[in-house]
Amino acid sequence: MTGENGIQAVDRAFDIVESLTELNGAGVSELARHVGLPKSTVHNHLNTLERAEYVVHEDGEYRTGLKFLQISESARNQHDLYQVARPEVDQVVEKTGEISALMAEEHGRGVFIYRNRGSEAARIDTCVGDRVPIHCTALGKVILAFLPEQRRQEIIDHHGLPAVNHNTITDRDVLAQELETIRDEKIAYDDEERLNGLRSVAAPILDGSGSVIGSISIAGPTHRMQGDRFQTELPEIVLGTANVIELNHQHS
Repeated sequence: MTGENGIQAVDRAFDIVESLTELNGAGVSELARHVGLPKSTVHNHLNTLERAEYVVHEDGEYRTGLKFLQISESARNQHDLYQVARPEVDQVVEKTGEISALMAEEHGRGVFIYRNRGSEAARIDTCVGDRVPIHCTALGKVILAFLPEQRRQEIIDHHGLPAVNHNTITDRDVLAQELETIRDEKIAYDDEERLNGLRSVAAPILDGSGSVIGSISIAGPTHRMQGDRFQTELPEIVLGTANVIELNHQHS
């Protein structure tokens, strides 16, 4: 019973932390309603989290503390792909003036581990650390395409294919067909499948054994992501950059 209670306590603590992030801070009553727990239970968890310095209490409202920033930076800095790929992403931004991002798969989600944008690039609400359905971005689709078949099916079975907007692929057969094309071309496209008005192109990053370890993309507003630029120029840039990252990763 103690072990079960311990696990339940951890689950509740993380629910509270994630809810505080979603709500951008909240009082005990609002947070209790959001997580569906008694106020006393939520209050006890918040007190524990505050003592551990993971939560801050100001003016009757709780918010996540900056201690999480230390942990997240440490987690990212331990990721080999981030260390090797960051300068290459920055070069893509300088070359194209658009947004370039780096993604890895974790627990069946696509996680943005780095992004940069040119001075004239579109402003979007994507942040480093964001976890998104893996089937709704070029970055995610190209990872999904190069994962082993069993792992790919496990992810789809577990997470499904939720519609992020009206352009998101939600049919398994349609997605399977597109993933086959992606494997052939080593390029994936996102035609406003997650964010309206944004298109992107992505390439896989493979390790020395040919296993996919991440992906890199170039994204921009639809009016600049058209014709030869979208179909030829940017795919060549992202493929070349992925190849450089692969070589650097193997010899780092």
